[in-house]
Amino acid sequence: MSDQSTVVIIEDESAIAENLIHVLEMDGYHAEWFATAGEGLAFLERNSAALLVLDVGLPDGNGFELCKTIREFSDIPIIFLTARSDEIDRVVGLEIGADDYVTKPFSPREMLARIKLRIKAKTPMKEHKPEPVAVPEQPQLSHDLVAQNFDYGVGGQMLGLTAVEFKILDKLISVSSNVLSREQLMVAADMAPEAAYERNIDTHIKAIRHKLKPFEMSERICTKRGFGYFYCIKGE
Repeated sequence: MSDQSTVVIIEDESAIAENLIHVLEMDGYHAEWFATAGEGLAFLERNSAALLVLDVGLPDGNGFELCKTIREFSDIPIIFLTARSDEIDRVVGLEIGADDYVTKPFSPREMLARIKLRIKAKTPMKEHKPEPVAVPEQPQLSHDLVAQNFDYGVGGQMLGLTAVEFKILDKLISVSSNVLSREQLMVAADMAPEAAYERNIDTHIKAIRHKLKPFEMSERICTKRGFGYFYCIKGE
């Protein structure tokens, strides 16, 4: 039986308890009834429950004192039930930790409504977490071995780089944000001596940017005027 459906009744008058048990069970609750303070206290020390209906006048003790004892180890909602209607009793009951106060005679249906209200107030509301806003992932470059030639791809679609273009881009990515001179890129690309002139690097950079353009990534190959090139990602 769920703790949130169990109502404990500590009341020495069986007729009152039985009427209350009837309306509770008809509404889907489970009731635990005890005729004495000692029995009710022993149960609450070992078990959890949704709410306690506590009679002030018990054969083995005072409901106010029992409430104080229960409050030392539990914050269970408590509704006092008493034949006394003096204002001072209601005030004392609420001040020592009761949540509500009902005088006899009472309507079982009204008591049920009060019980449901107190249980609802006690039950923590589920925290509403806003749906996470989908943030488009920034395309990430990866390289793979295709037909014996290294290439870079985006989302499984390869760029179709030449061997020299791959080596240049691979070197730029490996030292991301660091500026590399044309000479350094020529060395990294293992360019043949007859092709080893600095402006030839510019042609390869242009070709790489062109192949990155369909993926909106051409701006990642940045130029540092007078120094060379570097690989950059906006926001880094």
